Amino acid sequence: MTDTPTLGSAAYQGAQPELHGEPADRSHRLSIVRGLRRLVARWRARDRFCSELEQKLDGDPHLIDDIGLSRRQIQEELDRPFWQVL
Repeated sequence: MTDTPTLGSAAYQGAQPELHGEPADRSHRLSIVRGLRRLVARWRARDRFCSELEQKLDGDPHLIDDIGLSRRQIQEELDRPFWQVL
């Protein structure tokens, strides 16, 4: 017989997080999920913003001048990774 934990073994069950814990645990998990949702929403908003900015830069470059940014500033913004949200 091997010592490999199975789904029903105590070693395996001890390695798993408690799924039906105290209300404080549930509240903590919910706050983590909400935080992740907000983070993903910010990333999506940044992606939309960068797409629109790139379209304006290519299609109507005078609009970029109207908002007081240079092409270099726009390109730096577009080159930043999506997770670097200000």
